[in-house]
Amino acid sequence: MELGQYSYFNFNLILENYETVEVLSSQIVQCKHNLRLEKLGALEWDKIVHQNQAWRLITCIWLHAGVIHLLANMLSLVFIGIRLEQQFGFVRLGAIYLFSGIGGSILSSLFIQRSISVGASGALFGLLGAMLSELFTNWTIYANKAATLFTLVIIIAINLAVGILPHVDNFAHIGGFLSGFLLGFVLLVRPQFGWSGRQHYPAHTIVKSKYTAYQYVFWIVATILLVVG
Repeated sequence: MELGQYSYFNFNLILENYETVEVLSSQIVQCKHNLRLEKLGALEWDKIVHQNQAWRLITCIWLHAGVIHLLANMLSLVFIGIRLEQQFGFVRLGAIYLFSGIGGSILSSLFIQRSISVGASGALFGLLGAMLSELFTNWTIYANKAATLFTLVIIIAINLAVGILPHVDNFAHIGGFLSGFLLGFVLLVRPQFGWSGRQHYPAHTIVKSKYTAYQYVFWIVATILLVVG
């Protein structure tokens, strides 16, 4: 099976499955179990800045405001994560998930200073951002590019729109998405179409470069933005 067809099939299967999942949302917690979540490591600006508890930027990713919140994020992770892990491996997917979650926590803590926040949605939005940048940087190997891009953009837009609802931490969504988007350019680059079959070419055939010029440009720019940011 051609690489372009194989990649396109998996990509669209992710999108089709994802459409059945409830919309993602990190929760700004304003309920009676605030104190318990706070002790467990919820995101709280005052403790991060004034009490040097930077570890909350990580621990809040693994906490949820309730069973429904947890199940929605787990289902989203299953539908998005399994296919990405099959294509790119546990290490790269795990790195994007973790650092996107931290990126979402940082942006959230900068803008939400009077409430605590929990949830893995920043990390999940990072995976969506990585899917988008992976599509851009590996553009030449995909079939039906426009349809795939349109579907993915609609899913992202709907989830970001949920951020206007009360008690939803859209800053975590945006921070996670931007982090994952940049990380996708760095970690999810594929060799251009035809590279994998170069060993079957005649001896004097001129073989194209493993990566295209624009892939190198994306990689350099994304790396600089991640370091500066």
